[in-house]
Amino acid sequence: MAAIFGTPAPAQTYPTRPVTIIVPFAPGGGSDSVARIVAAKLTEVLNVQFIVDNKGGGGTNIGNEAAARAKPDGYTLLLGQVTLGINPTLYPKLGYDVRKFEPVAMIATTPTVLVVNPSLPAKSVQELIDLAKAKPGTLHFASGGNGTSVHLAGELFKRMMGVDLVHVPYRGSGPAVTDLLSGTVQMMFDTAPSASSHAKSGRLRALAVTGSARLPELPDVPTFAELGFKEFDAPAWYGLLASAGTPASAIKVLNEAVDKVLNDPAVRKRLQDLGAEPSPGSPEQLRAFLDGELERWGRVIREANVKLE
Repeated sequence: MAAIFGTPAPAQTYPTRPVTIIVPFAPGGGSDSVARIVAAKLTEVLNVQFIVDNKGGGGTNIGNEAAARAKPDGYTLLLGQVTLGINPTLYPKLGYDVRKFEPVAMIATTPTVLVVNPSLPAKSVQELIDLAKAKPGTLHFASGGNGTSVHLAGELFKRMMGVDLVHVPYRGSGPAVTDLLSGTVQMMFDTAPSASSHAKSGRLRALAVTGSARLPELPDVPTFAELGFKEFDAPAWYGLLASAGTPASAIKVLNEAVDKVLNDPAVRKRLQDLGAEPSPGSPEQLRAFLDGELERWGRVIREANVKLE
């Protein structure tokens, strides 16, 4: 039979059944949206169902720990993001080791925007720095809570610019933005979609964005690098990781599939509409990036003496 019909193609060894992507947040947020966009296209590319499983709570530690303890067979993945670089220093004890995750693929980065209330007499980053130095301890910056990425972006700004700012934590980014709009607080590092909408309406003034390029929706707002602050960067990010010991063969299949997904024009547009810039890369590049995140945020948390409430 082999002589007549030729040698049959080898059977697909991975994946052959549904794959779960754990999202360590409740449904409806940016992480959830990114995961669902990517999962739907991975389903098409690999011809098996990719299922999003939301496991929110515990500052993402519940979902992260569930992914870390999953069987290392490539059928349970984690949508990792910025808290993976923050939590090992912020929390005194974790039920998982971030460095033992197997990196699969970076998905996207999301710039952060420095916005101020228009009543503040600072129309540039340098003017804001000068104002803060002239009136130390009088400017307040908001965040969605202690230890959040936007809080630590503010702490990084304080340290690198040598200014004294007062942190005002809120229970979520919504109340923080509300008080920024009212002028109760003067400044905030906000996500690109939220900041862009308020800046375009004139209700907030955007001074600069993190990342390597200007935002298409805010073309007149420079990057920190353009302004000479090349060392300042605090992006949000999304990537896929697997539990320790996941076979390299499975990771290779997944990485190649994610690369195809992120090069699909329709997927790229949907991610960009969320303020996320597709950033395909190798597992090794994600490993190096995560190592940098752990070092960066660990230093900021220690130097700012950030504690959970």
